[in-house]
Amino acid sequence: MVSLHSKMNYTGILPGIRIKTLLVGEKTLMTKILLSKDALLPDHSHPSEQTGYLISGSMTLYIAGEKHVVTSGDSWMIPAHVPHRAEILEDSVALEIFSPPRDDYRKYLDSDALVGLE
Repeated sequence: MVSLHSKMNYTGILPGIRIKTLLVGEKTLMTKILLSKDALLPDHSHPSEQTGYLISGSMTLYIAGEKHVVTSGDSWMIPAHVPHRAEILEDSVALEIFSPPRDDYRKYLDSDALVGLE
């Protein structure tokens, strides 16, 4: 399966945060997230391990209470069930992978961009 690039079909999930699920497999789910300067991702946790890569921008991540300023090219891994939050310092784009796939993110799948489903 392949997901072709598209600037469409992002869904706002919080003020200043838009998401699109690119692919869903048996063991992973990949999302692209557009984050606006000054947006806040509140403290939360989930049963999926989360691995991320910051394509552009900068933000402050708090993982289990530990502060990390990340900029373009930085990456992170958040274990399952660990509380985390983010403060967006400038317009940013992140790529994140969840394992196992987050069921609540399946609804953001950009099915218009998928090919190779036969």
